[in-house]
Amino acid sequence: MAKKDYSNLTKDQLLEVIEKLEGKKKYGLVWDEERVQEKVVTDCQDKLPVLTEVKGKEIITNENEPTHILIEGDNYHALSVLNYTHKGKVDLIYIDPPYNTGSKDNVFIYNDKIIDKNDTYRHSKWLNFMFKRLELAKALMKDEATIYISIDDNSVSQLRLLCNKVFGEDNFIAILPTIMNLKGNQDQFGFAGTHEYTLVFAKNKPSALIKEFELDDEEMDDWEEDEFGFFKRGAPMRATGAESKRENRPKMFYPILVDRESKEIIPIKDNEFKALYDSATKTFDDKHLKALKEKYEAEGFAVIIPQNDDGTYGRWRWGWSNENKEKLKTEVLLSEGNGSFSFYKKQRPSVGDLPSKKPKSLFYKAGYSSSTGTALLKRIFGNKKVFNNPKPVDLIKDIILLGSNNNSLIVDFFAGSGTTAQALLELNRDNPESKRKLIVCTNNENEICETVTLPRIKSVIKGYTYKVKRREIEIDGTGNNLKYFKTSFVANNRNKDQLKIDITKRCTEMLCLKEGIFNLIKEEADYKIFQQGNRYLAVYYDFANASLDELKEEMNALKGEKVLYCFTIDTNGLDKANFSEWKNIRLEPIPQKILDVYKRIFKN
Repeated sequence: MAKKDYSNLTKDQLLEVIEKLEGKKKYGLVWDEERVQEKVVTDCQDKLPVLTEVKGKEIITNENEPTHILIEGDNYHALSVLNYTHKGKVDLIYIDPPYNTGSKDNVFIYNDKIIDKNDTYRHSKWLNFMFKRLELAKALMKDEATIYISIDDNSVSQLRLLCNKVFGEDNFIAILPTIMNLKGNQDQFGFAGTHEYTLVFAKNKPSALIKEFELDDEEMDDWEEDEFGFFKRGAPMRATGAESKRENRPKMFYPILVDRESKEIIPIKDNEFKALYDSATKTFDDKHLKALKEKYEAEGFAVIIPQNDDGTYGRWRWGWSNENKEKLKTEVLLSEGNGSFSFYKKQRPSVGDLPSKKPKSLFYKAGYSSSTGTALLKRIFGNKKVFNNPKPVDLIKDIILLGSNNNSLIVDFFAGSGTTAQALLELNRDNPESKRKLIVCTNNENEICETVTLPRIKSVIKGYTYKVKRREIEIDGTGNNLKYFKTSFVANNRNKDQLKIDITKRCTEMLCLKEGIFNLIKEEADYKIFQQGNRYLAVYYDFANASLDELKEEMNALKGEKVLYCFTIDTNGLDKANFSEWKNIRLEPIPQKILDVYKRIFKN
């Protein structure tokens, strides 16, 4: 950077420079904010962000299940809107931001330009980019909330100092080395890199929610390695002991197929499994079992049925589920002898190899391998590579389990391929008590939101199939619902009354998101009514019109929780005396509270 020339400055100008230099902090993180202003930030001086729902892209399976939100747009704009709709409501934030490596594998775009290693202000731009978003994210967090951030060596030190600035040094919790490649990256200089980092901060550390893992005892001895990590031979897949008969656990009895040529372990089909046992009569259909055996043996498969030493039918240690069908392919060790096959569980090492209920500062499980994230995403997209370096689902699941409860709201504003969404959806499916909700945001560079994020979430919710050699594997859907929003803008009209009118006309979807009420049941020129279960939202746009009386009658006839968002130009809000005849309704003025939030953020 060229040295500044102060020789032509006046005395007063030099004193001003000296005062600025003296006023700068002596310790901490400093970057040149003035030189690296971000366009999406400065644009908000002239236009204010709102959200618009994209009809036709919603996914509805059951309105009684949680509804999640996908926002397409720059996350600075999305977070600004969420500062109105969800301030202080978020339990957990996870983000995987661009790592600022300056490489093609992890692209960081700033002001529509890819930032490479030769950019003089590379670090200042990244810090400015992250600072604006972390400030907005902090406002969303509850007092007990935590934020987990994935990062690598290029920016971990800068990010730690930046989070000290945003959240306060006293709210630092941990920097967790997170093992993503146990074999190590042989292309790295000097050392074969095995890990990234997960940086953890709290909104208020004394109140922070950090739960514990449930881990089994393990021993370290002769471990082997496959594409998913280390393992050793564990217990036989066939159950033993007093409860080992198929009658003890009917859902754990089923044949497993082995391709005699490839030695691939393959599950039978769902409908074939369901026909094995009649829950109503509590009887097994052995004719169906025999037919299955004959059918698959004719196709060249070995058909392995669990049997006890006394010849009676036994059972496996795993029940029938999508997860266990997957585990048959990755977590079972096949042993062959004298033309017969036996199955053993692959015993994987746990976090730090030794059991601990409290999560260790070294984050490692076999499922955290970066290859698992890539392999899973390719399965969903027909073996096509659609995204570089997606995070493993198991890693995000553990972060969600550590940082949230069953009814928590989680936010990810660097959604990328949608790993966080898949992790949360699967947790909700696997635990009937989990009603976690999620808001994810990503831009649409290279159409990623429309062609990767949304299709992935849809596949997980609805179910999908993928092929392994000759077999087509079916994965059941998780259920839940999704609403798709895009960021849009309202011109920042300097006529304050006109601005209030303009933003009122465009804020309806924001209000639906704020209240979690989405189904339009009545639409008139001056008002709309929405419903979600026994909850109702009314939005009124023209206070001077007599149709307010019509809306009053409509809302008074409804039974349940009711809220009215009513337009008023008055900065002091609504006069409650005008609503004395409204029954059991909560009043909210618009748009002044929205504009107050934007004034704080954009300082305009």
